[in-house]
Order: sequence, then structure tokens, then C-alpha cells
Amino acid sequence: MPPRPRFDRRAPVRELPNINDRISYPKLRVVDSDGTQLGVITREEALEVAKDRELDLVLVSEKADPPVCRIMDYGKFKFEQEKKAKEAKKKSHQTEIKEVKMRYKIDQHDYQVRIGHAVRFLKAGDKVKCTVIFRGREIQHTALAETLLLRMANDLEEQAEIQQAPKREGRNMIMFLTPRRTPLIKKDKEESTPKRAIRTITAPPRPKASKLISKANADKP
Repeated sequence: MPPRPRFDRRAPVRELPNINDRISYPKLRVVDSDGTQLGVITREEALEVAKDRELDLVLVSEKADPPVCRIMDYGKFKFEQEKKAKEAKKKSHQTEIKEVKMRYKIDQHDYQVRIGHAVRFLKAGDKVKCTVIFRGREIQHTALAETLLLRMANDLEEQAEIQQAPKREGRNMIMFLTPRRTPLIKKDKEESTPKRAIRTITAPPRPKASKLISKANADKP
């Protein structure tokens, strides 16, 4: 039996940045902190310039001929790079599939709990797999399960779109919802409510009061 490998207690090797004295190239193309080209100078001259400005000499491009260095505040540069990396990590969200399980005979309270879970998943940018589980002879009621899933899709229409319609898989019926990309536009109440019928037949004009009075006086004996 081969001997067990011994645990290596040594600290992992850290890759140190190529700055200042760690730069070993004799000739360097140097760029000043304000972007001015200092041309090709020796390593010692470049270090002296960086020291006079109280900054660091940082190797930017090792493959260039000669290698390119820049004079900068390396601590500040490193802080800004780490800050940008953290912001990019926050913005990048890996979409996951969250599942919501239920029975087709679910009561109203449990149904609202499932709706709340689905809303939370959708707002986080994840897809939701809605699953109705059949047990025993419940497999005969696939139509009721489909109705329940479509009801859930309708209740979540402001947050989600149907990616896959209800479909039976084995002893389950599933439906996939994805976060809605475009906001749902609902019709205004004025458009939804029926308008009153407009009267198109015009009534005959009423006679003026002066004519009625003169006619009444003419009819008197």
C-alpha cells in the first residue's frame, strides 16, 4: 500500500506584481503618470524618475519590445481595480431555476404562499419551475393541474412570462416561468368599461314661448 501523501503546510505562492525593484529588464519604454512618453530609458533611470515623483514603476506590457512600464500610484490603482471587479460581480447575476411544488387540491392559503415564493424568485432574476405533483389516482386529474398552473401564470403575469406551457412529465405536470422583460401594459378602465349609447335621433325643436302665448290668446273667445 503506497504511503499517504503528507499535508503541505506551506502557504500558497502568491503572484507578486511586477513593480519597482521586481522589474529586471535593462531597457524599458516608460510612460509618465500624466501620459507623457519618456521614451526608452534604462531600468535605473526609470526607477529614479518614479522615486522623484514618489510613485511606483509598474510593468504594463511584458511582451512588448522593449517592455512598457508606467509611473503611477500602485496602491490607488489596485484599489480602483478591486472596486471595479466588485461592482461587476454585483451586476452579473447567474440565472438559476427555483422550483415551487404543490398539489392540485392545494388550499387558498398555501397557494398564496407559493405565489409569494415565486414573486421573490422572479424579482431576484431567477426562473421558476412550477410543479404539480400527482399521487396515486390523482394522475387522472391532469386537467385540474393544468388549470391550476394557468391560474398561477395569470396571477403572476405582471412579474413573469410563460417560457414553457404546462406539460406532463411522469407523475408531475410542470410549467416554466421567466422574469418579464417588458412591463405589462393593461388597458385603461375607460376602454374596458362599455360606453353609453349615444342618442342619434334628434328631438323636434320646441316652439318658442312667445308663439305659445300668442296662440293661447287667439283661442280665447
